[in-house]
Amino acid sequence: MKIFRFVIITILLYMCVSIFMNSSEITNSVIFSFDIWKKNIFPSLFPFFVISNILINYGFVDILSKIFKPITKLLKVSENSSFVIVMGLLSGCPSSSKYVKELVDKKIISKSEASKVLTFTHFSNPLFVINTIGYSFLGNIKIGFIVLIVHYISNFIVGLLFRNYKIETTKNNITNNYNNNLGKIITDSINSGINTLLLILGTVSFFLIVTTIINNSLSINSFLSSIISGIFEMTQGLKYVSLLNVSLKIKAILSVMFISFGGISIHVQTFSIINESNIKYSPFLIARILHSIIAGILMFIIL
Repeated sequence: MKIFRFVIITILLYMCVSIFMNSSEITNSVIFSFDIWKKNIFPSLFPFFVISNILINYGFVDILSKIFKPITKLLKVSENSSFVIVMGLLSGCPSSSKYVKELVDKKIISKSEASKVLTFTHFSNPLFVINTIGYSFLGNIKIGFIVLIVHYISNFIVGLLFRNYKIETTKNNITNNYNNNLGKIITDSINSGINTLLLILGTVSFFLIVTTIINNSLSINSFLSSIISGIFEMTQGLKYVSLLNVSLKIKAILSVMFISFGGISIHVQTFSIINESNIKYSPFLIARILHSIIAGILMFIIL
């Protein structure tokens, strides 16, 4: 334990020195992270965070559960989990972790079911994939659509792989969770949404700083630098991949693998959100590794 603490302190001190030595590059990384948050993350997630909380309080989970019963039955989860699937598809990661936490806190689904649902509801925002990755980064909107479809299909395959993961079901009556105090619901939803988004901003900024320091400290080529960046922070890795002098096929494979894994930044955000409700994290980690591998193989086959 003392050795681990010494290593952490040494790394942090090295980071402090590196920040002073490379202040301009670190500043640019923080500005880049804020731009991502301001232009992509906040506009796409904040409305869904607020609306989803209101919908949960007004029983929308009960309505969706009846519509998506065949899908939830196939994946062997309760009908109430359909809310996470639908809202996750619309808003993108790491929103599913927030949705499962809200359902667990209201005792609509169990903690073990929340862990299972997280394995196959890791969706990147569709507009981000098509516009940012397809159009802006890869310069090919058709490839953006293919990346999105492969990302979704491989996620569904992961759900099938985890369908026999045993869970506890809850018998709680959803109607008991209705809350008609709209003013308080909206205020609480806004506060909760902003707190989560600030956590995301801080995490993205921190890991962009980490990748900048790693790239400045190691003498590595641009390809390896892109891989390291993508493992730590997805968006920066996607940006670096788009600048590589490689074929569009390789760029597409790396891009779909990055968004399917999510990056350590997304994993930290997810862990921070679900840890408050004691939801198990390890199935999510295993699922993202499988998701990334399956997506990469599917993209290779398709292209």
